[in-house]
Amino acid sequence: MSTFIVNGGRQLKGEITPQGAKNEALEVICATLLTPSKVTINNIPDIDDVNNLIELIEGMGVSVRRKSRSSATFEAKNINIDYLLSDQFLSKSTRLRGSIMIIGPLLARFGRAFIPKPGGDKIGRRRVDTHFTGFQKLGAKFNYNEKEKKYLVEAKKLKGCYMHLDEASVTGTANIIMAAVLAKGRTTIYNAACEPYIQQLCRMLTAMGAKIDGIGSNLLYIDGVEALGGCVHTILPDMVEIGSFIGMAAMTCSEITIKNVAYDNLGIIPDSFKRLGIKLKRVGDDIYIPAQQHYEIETFIDGSIMVIADAIWPGLTPDLLSVFLVTAIQAKGAVLIHQKMFESRLFFVDKLIDMGAQIILCDPHRATVIGHNRKTALRGTTMTSPDIRAGVALLIAALSAEGRSVIHNIEQIDRGYQNIDGRLNAIGADITRIND
Repeated sequence: MSTFIVNGGRQLKGEITPQGAKNEALEVICATLLTPSKVTINNIPDIDDVNNLIELIEGMGVSVRRKSRSSATFEAKNINIDYLLSDQFLSKSTRLRGSIMIIGPLLARFGRAFIPKPGGDKIGRRRVDTHFTGFQKLGAKFNYNEKEKKYLVEAKKLKGCYMHLDEASVTGTANIIMAAVLAKGRTTIYNAACEPYIQQLCRMLTAMGAKIDGIGSNLLYIDGVEALGGCVHTILPDMVEIGSFIGMAAMTCSEITIKNVAYDNLGIIPDSFKRLGIKLKRVGDDIYIPAQQHYEIETFIDGSIMVIADAIWPGLTPDLLSVFLVTAIQAKGAVLIHQKMFESRLFFVDKLIDMGAQIILCDPHRATVIGHNRKTALRGTTMTSPDIRAGVALLIAALSAEGRSVIHNIEQIDRGYQNIDGRLNAIGADITRIND
């Protein structure tokens, strides 16, 4: 278990460029399984979850040629489906929740797929019913082996249909889209997730020859085709990392420019930070955050306490609520953070309370933060990162705190943030990595 040693209380200054989007990368890399042709993907984030997925599909027979750490060509010409039954595949896929998105492409192209119960962050129940219900409506047979914790789906030929998803699951929508593009006839998906990364997946598939209408909405029409070809695709900047840098700048009183953010794809993220009183300015396709000693949380028009809550797109992504919570610690005023989607994601706040934060954990989904307004600094402490997003929130807290902090289990942070210590040290942070 590796560790960060963080000497806090330092102002950062300079430019930082966000990595490619983790969630998009997992989707589009899985989509390369849909064709034997070459697919080139650019702006791939060099993070553990993505690298593990690439290693996973290489084991299945995908030829991966790296042009650089951020660019690669994938050729899924010789796939060994039986590899999915091997102990090696089972071990690797259980560590990576995104591995579930190989099912749709394999089912569409080869008529069957196996996968163990996926792993990932321990942030509460994360059901996968939407995926398999969608496959069944397309004509697949589904079986779950409770004893071995394995999923099996099979279909001689998928057939298009109408389906209304029970939830706008991002990975579920991606998986069903990838299955439907090779199904016979038209598939209509209502209540589809429509995040920018789903839009990017659809654009990549259309470049490969798929027929998809309604991109950017929650109502998709997919007319199946016989086969898909290759393409070149570039991944968007990671909106969650961009939001993390905004919160980090505010907490550390830092002047930072975040470069090449694809601003038009950020939705309400910038305005949500402005609700916390954080000043930020769009400059071309960059975001400039000036050094701020004070920022004040807005109230609603009637004077009631501000609520920052997650919602399906175009609402606020749940992956940023941990960052909003930690950023509010040094604001003036109070805010209620409402994490609707995952009931365990706020449990890391006890570590922030140990550092001196004024937080009331109301229940598994809600926490009230009473800001210090810089009157009291957080104090350094020793803590353990429980998941990716809580991990970076703890790192933000440590960077703003007085004294030395120790963060264990930083492998969780590495799963989602590329060389985060190196990039932050380049603009003035003091983070030392200790590898076991």
